[in-house]
Amino acid sequence: MSERIRVVVAKPGLDGHDRGVKVVARALRDAGMEVVYTGLHQTPEQIVETALQEDADLIGLSVLSGAHMTLFARVLELLGERDACDVKVFGGGIIPDEDVVTLSQMGVAKIFTPGTPTDDIVQWVRANAPSAEPAGA
Repeated sequence: MSERIRVVVAKPGLDGHDRGVKVVARALRDAGMEVVYTGLHQTPEQIVETALQEDADLIGLSVLSGAHMTLFARVLELLGERDACDVKVFGGGIIPDEDVVTLSQMGVAKIFTPGTPTDDIVQWVRANAPSAEPAGA
């Protein structure tokens, strides 16, 4: 029996629009995952600390403020400093295509753009969560 997938979803920075992240959090929860939503205006340090305390498999960031390059980079940096690079980072928001490529090169596992069906996000998380891997994999 595999463990439940644990996901921390967060709204880093000054962005105050949280409807989308709440929809994603609910979809993940309804799919049987353990979800911790950190709330608005979280720092990368707070997000990483929450993920480590909650033993999260993944961190999902929602960024609509335009600060996605800085915020994703800092979360990845902090995970590296804490020897937690096994925690996958994904996200969504208003992110230009060229930045999606750069974020991927930096180590962001997946970026979902506006309008992505929540079922697609749920399926991706299931397929990419380390705790969902079969024993011995």
